[in-house]
Amino acid sequence: MIIKTISLNEAGQRFDKYLKKLLKDAPDSFIYKMLRKKNIVLNEKKADGKEKLCLNDTVKFFLADETFEKFCGKTEIDNLEIALYEQAYQKLYGLNIVYEDKNILVVNKPSGVLSQKSKPDEISVNEWLIGYLLFQCCITQNSLSTFKPSVCNRLDRNTSGMVVCGKTLAGSQYLSRIIQDKSLEKYYYCLVSGEITVNERVTGYLYKDFLQNKVKVYHRECEIPESIKKEVVYIDTAFQTVRTGYNRTLLEVQLFTGKTHQIRAHLAALGYPIIGDFKYGDAKMNQIYLQKGVKNQLLHAHKIVFPVSSCRDFVQLSGKALECPVPVIFDKLLQEE
Repeated sequence: MIIKTISLNEAGQRFDKYLKKLLKDAPDSFIYKMLRKKNIVLNEKKADGKEKLCLNDTVKFFLADETFEKFCGKTEIDNLEIALYEQAYQKLYGLNIVYEDKNILVVNKPSGVLSQKSKPDEISVNEWLIGYLLFQCCITQNSLSTFKPSVCNRLDRNTSGMVVCGKTLAGSQYLSRIIQDKSLEKYYYCLVSGEITVNERVTGYLYKDFLQNKVKVYHRECEIPESIKKEVVYIDTAFQTVRTGYNRTLLEVQLFTGKTHQIRAHLAALGYPIIGDFKYGDAKMNQIYLQKGVKNQLLHAHKIVFPVSSCRDFVQLSGKALECPVPVIFDKLLQEE
């Protein structure tokens, strides 16, 4: 018999989700069969998997040790994963943490670093986060079998700025909820060519070409070809001039919908391409700025504002605004000819 006690990072989720994470190599049919036959019980009682786990709940597995270990996965694989997290923490050591409490962490991601990896051998903020929390002894190798801290919002590789991360299950659930219901306000700075004055909120429609990993913006619904109408999504963006200098403008952008490449494509469609954006920007302009050291789009997630909340675990975040400075290249270009 194996006994597990539910920890803080395991509480608050459905019992079957916990079991699927713990017994990651077991088929769902096996897990539900063991529940029906009372070979897996919760607090000494038969369970169906829909129960919500609480701190210090007890789970008993009436399984052979060999069976339990087989379905939990091999320790060698876990050790390889731990080595990857440690490598990521060392490689990205020195990332600026904007805010941290027991549940969440906000980090200033530099341009050129992935938020989350898309290939097994890549390193991202996600792996750095776990490596950092292991180093700080906030989590253990064993705890990763049922809960992995993670990045909750994504920025493009070449977009810099604030990435929000869940350190605990409660933190991840909270961040996911306020991102999904759009109550987390997100503001970006970007640098565009020309001295312009703009203060407007613009809507449109965005279509993503998955083969080219590129999007197209339509200003009006009547412009959308009938063949792609079902794949088009609504977008809502606000732009405001913050500062101008030497034929360049710093814009603040607020996202009300967060779609792939939304800011970059929407600005380009409106005639304000971001400097350094080689996918949606002006090719001639970008070649000129390449000589000035601009290798990526000058887009930076500089501020987030949390919603007002009376939730006990997140009361310290109620209405809180967090900001991080723009990369040096922004100020440099606004001050030089």
